[in-house]
Amino acid sequence: MSAAFASSRTNGSEVVKELAFFAVIALLMSVMLLGVETVDRPTGLELAVRWDLVLIAIGATVIGRLGLIFRRENISRLGQAVLITLSAVAVFEMFVRFRELDDRWVSPVFLDMVFSSVVSTIVGIAFVAIIFATAYFTMKDKTSADVEESAKLSSKIQLAYRSNTKKIGLIGIIFFIIFPFIFGEDRSAIDLATLVMIYIMLGWGLNIVVGLAGLLDLGYVAFYAVGAYSYALLSQNFDLSFWLCLPLAGIFAASFGIILGFPVLRLRGDYLAIVTLGFGEIIRVVLINWYDLTGGPDGISSIERPSFFGLADFSRRVPEGTIGFNELFGMEYSSMHRLIFLYYLILVLALVTNFVTLRLRKLPIGRAWEALREDEIACRSLGINPTNTKLSAFAIGAMFGGFAGAFFATRQGFISPESFTFLESAVILAIVVLGGMGSQIGVVLAAIVMIGFPEMFRELAEYRMLIFGAGIVAIMLWRPRGLLSFRDPTILLNMSQKEKVAGEIK
Repeated sequence: MSAAFASSRTNGSEVVKELAFFAVIALLMSVMLLGVETVDRPTGLELAVRWDLVLIAIGATVIGRLGLIFRRENISRLGQAVLITLSAVAVFEMFVRFRELDDRWVSPVFLDMVFSSVVSTIVGIAFVAIIFATAYFTMKDKTSADVEESAKLSSKIQLAYRSNTKKIGLIGIIFFIIFPFIFGEDRSAIDLATLVMIYIMLGWGLNIVVGLAGLLDLGYVAFYAVGAYSYALLSQNFDLSFWLCLPLAGIFAASFGIILGFPVLRLRGDYLAIVTLGFGEIIRVVLINWYDLTGGPDGISSIERPSFFGLADFSRRVPEGTIGFNELFGMEYSSMHRLIFLYYLILVLALVTNFVTLRLRKLPIGRAWEALREDEIACRSLGINPTNTKLSAFAIGAMFGGFAGAFFATRQGFISPESFTFLESAVILAIVVLGGMGSQIGVVLAAIVMIGFPEMFRELAEYRMLIFGAGIVAIMLWRPRGLLSFRDPTILLNMSQKEKVAGEIK
């Protein structure tokens, strides 16, 4: 150890004292919090001492502290990453053992979990790799050469992404189109892909408000709820089909977006976020208490499912005078037909959302949103009306949220206020921020990470959320502005200079 600290400001004896001090602190805290527990025995409740948890807590503390000392003294970048990764694995091991509530000495639970199945092995390797990469690539006190090399690499990635954005998008669209052909018989895969597409559409809708206009909206789920309940009430009370209710749901949601926009015209930042959060909660409380209209906590059930553009029905027993989907195309009946149709329906809605957003970004209203995001005072000085700019952002973003809500209602067949809590708004906002505010492809990646991965690894029970949280923290440390975040204007004065705006270092 003394050799490792030979070139640092700290000698080996001081490091040993520091590690011993933290080991004693870990011992005192772990004995009280983890080491003693009550166990239900046949003879009654007994106190059991979990020395395994105590030793793991001490080991994790000492190893982690040593890794931080390495980082503080700028010693061995690889050693830092290894020590911090070992400490994180030890903490995970301690968490698993604590949840087991067993006082026996067993082999490392982490290894047993990792090698229990193929999915667990992949998750375990990803968990270790994320922690190692985070520790390795976030070393402070970089030299000027390291900073320059990192900047060049970042510029190359940006240029590669910008020059191939259309190709990446086209590959993504082709993949989503052929997805049902790959997993056509896997019901869970189609359901999961449909759920991911719903959040992609919601993310793209909120991206207009947050990513382009720079208005922090914590109540976006309100427009999602308005669209869902609009379709449910119109279809049940007025016997309207899904295809007639879909545009109406978007119009109603856009109207509520304008209603929200007027009171917050003069608000910015945290104050705007608080008001939008309150608006979302007001909508949820109204849905719970207006029992005669919304059904209150009981929700609305038996919501009509969409037909095949009014030409055929997907039910096994179709109503009299209606032809079945399988009869229309001369196929055998399968319950997968409806699921695949719903998947392609939300795919089309999401692509329409993306297309409209991309077109709007290049129009004067889109450039006004970006100007408002960068500096509202400068925006006013240029003669741009911030009132109309904000209201248009709220209305258009809310409209797409209403479309997604209508689809959610027809897909589920049942809605209730529990489906539209603040947590939904937080998830949608996290997708936008994690993907990179203003980035369309980034929203897709973030939706897959935040919605798809936790559902795929549901067999890991509560541990999947621990791994998921660690991954999100790692991404925020490694890419604090999102996976794909580039805030340069959509349209430049000279498009040939785009590479320079991207920050290319020559």
